Amino acid sequence: MTVPAGGPTLFRPFTLRGTTLRNRIVVSPMCQYLAEAGMPGAWHLAHHARFALSGVGAAIVEATAVTRDGRITHGCTGLWNEAQVTAWAEVTRLYRGQGVVTGIQLNHAGAKGATARPWEGAGPLPEHGAEAAWECIGPSDVPMRPGWRAPRPATPFEIEALVVAFGEAATRAVRAGFDVIELHGAHGYLLHEFLSPVTNRRADEYGGDLARRMRLPLRVAEAVRAVIPPAMPLLWRASVLDNMEGGITLEDSIALARELKARGVDLMDCSSGGINAAVSLSQQPLEHGFQVPLAEAIRRDADLPSMAVGLITDPVQANAIVEEGRADLVALARELIADPAWAYRAAVTLGAADPEGVLPMPYAFYLRRRAAAQGR
Repeated sequence: MTVPAGGPTLFRPFTLRGTTLRNRIVVSPMCQYLAEAGMPGAWHLAHHARFALSGVGAAIVEATAVTRDGRITHGCTGLWNEAQVTAWAEVTRLYRGQGVVTGIQLNHAGAKGATARPWEGAGPLPEHGAEAAWECIGPSDVPMRPGWRAPRPATPFEIEALVVAFGEAATRAVRAGFDVIELHGAHGYLLHEFLSPVTNRRADEYGGDLARRMRLPLRVAEAVRAVIPPAMPLLWRASVLDNMEGGITLEDSIALARELKARGVDLMDCSSGGINAAVSLSQQPLEHGFQVPLAEAIRRDADLPSMAVGLITDPVQANAIVEEGRADLVALARELIADPAWAYRAAVTLGAADPEGVLPMPYAFYLRRRAAAQGR
């Protein structure tokens, strides 16, 4: 299930610490909103089986709450108890059996918690009912959308508890069999809320200038790095830009990346937005690969490996991104939902010596026979 190292750059191995991805294609985290009591179930196994058999190098499972009240919706996955460890272990075994490196994205939704599922409107939950709202915390009492409830500013005690919760969730992730941990510092969730001057208006040691706004995110990174194996890669998902006046700038994110690197973070997964608008691209006409320059800047100016994400759909474009050194990895989400065989199609398009070799043998055998019959 490998392509010779001399082939297209997209299909060359990439190593972070003690973990090697067989190629540069990564399944980006995709929230499914179908968990029960924070536990992945039959849907999640079917969802991830599509990608485990697809020839990708790695997969990062959806944003997973480190506490019950850190969820986005009632349907979000969690990793705050042992039952969830057991449930996630089924997913990691599925990927490991096919040679796919598996990561988990640990998250706290902050002020964006207690909302309805996207297909149910994504607005604030009602105060009462089967799926009622819970109290949300944030750095300050800044609502995430007009008309939304304002979060309660987190107390110093709650901030300490959050650091502990991320560390405990990371420990559970190791026991569940994950190879990589990604910390979610993007898209308007709690760690991003502390970073952004738009949502962080605190006057204590966790608010004010960039150094103080970085304090909680850096403490979380330190806590997680301290409890996971030294050979285990640690990633950071960043909204490199807030895309609004007064928000996070590229210079801010470069400074953050340098500090994260000093604390043992191995790669920045470079996204943007989420503070002032939905992350969903469905309402926005955007260029393919529109966030690649962000990954390129982090890689160049912070000297930190980076992953590019955002409307990367064409194999030639994806290969050029890594071949030209603009990013080390490329992450796809909706494109892989639309075409789970994208890695195989990319290998064919890019002229890999044995494109069928990206797939498991039961698939590769028959597709090689088909290729021979077609004269390839």
